[in-house]
Amino acid sequence: MKKLSRTLVSSAAALAALACLSISSVKAAEDDDHGHHHHHATMAGPNGGKVLHEVEPHAELLVTKDRKLQFTFLNKDGKADAPDKQSISVICGKRSKPTRMKFALKGKSFLSDKALPAGLNIPTVVRIKMGPKEKATIIRLNLNLGNCPTCKHLEYACICEHAHEEHGKKDVKKPK
Repeated sequence: MKKLSRTLVSSAAALAALACLSISSVKAAEDDDHGHHHHHATMAGPNGGKVLHEVEPHAELLVTKDRKLQFTFLNKDGKADAPDKQSISVICGKRSKPTRMKFALKGKSFLSDKALPAGLNIPTVVRIKMGPKEKATIIRLNLNLGNCPTCKHLEYACICEHAHEEHGKKDVKKPK
């Protein structure tokens, strides 16, 4: 009987702990949604790429004709701005054979040392540090290199109305 009683007490304690954890997780998710939710107009960057609003100043992500990645930081008017102390790294492709990219400054942009792996839908993790002592912002997205049926951009940089429904799914980890 004592064993059954201890088991019930242990089970009740475990359920109470799980309930507290669930409530705090939901609250944290609500706080994150409300604390960091911004509405930005869908816009293409100055080179026709995707504008990443997760970093300040915003950055444009462009896939070049030779499938390299180019990042350009933008001023408040959406024009290319001279880079400061930012650093960028990208991991993309299949988990079993990831492509790791480093970036070098080329004019007002950062250009990757490697091309994207083969394919039209490429899982991508972008890591941007705004300075040597700053925490990195991590942006997870799927680079869809297919043509958009309604605008002149590739799907990853699409600015059509359907962009919010189909292309806006991404995971961002902002520094705290």
